[in-house]
Amino acid sequence: MLFLKKIFTWWNGSTFGIDWTIKKRGVFVGQDDFGNRYYEAKDVRDSYDGRKRRWVIFKGYADASKVPAEWHGWLHHTFDEPPTTQPLLRRSWEKDHNPNLSGTIYAYRPKGSLARGGERQRATGDYEAWKPE
Repeated sequence: MLFLKKIFTWWNGSTFGIDWTIKKRGVFVGQDDFGNRYYEAKDVRDSYDGRKRRWVIFKGYADASKVPAEWHGWLHHTFDEPPTTQPLLRRSWEKDHNPNLSGTIYAYRPKGSLARGGERQRATGDYEAWKPE
């Protein structure tokens, strides 16, 4: 089953073609806390602007929101050095990166949402409906 999944699904990791391209033309740069692996091209052969191509192989389902800020900056050539050699400065007020969980079982479902049964509190006396003039 894994063999067929590797051939036909590009959204769950990498295919055989991508693995072959990476082995032939890429260099492993690092891995983030989510298990995503980052690569950079050995040369500028595939480049359109003279910079080495950079890419990510997602662990599991391919979702761009799973890329942390420091790796996003490196992928888009905002930073020259990857976070493995020059970590991004973290402020005390910054939160840890979380991917977008919409559409998953971990999505936020407030009280009253249909996903939680649709029960919500009744409106209190301070609510007044808007009426156009």
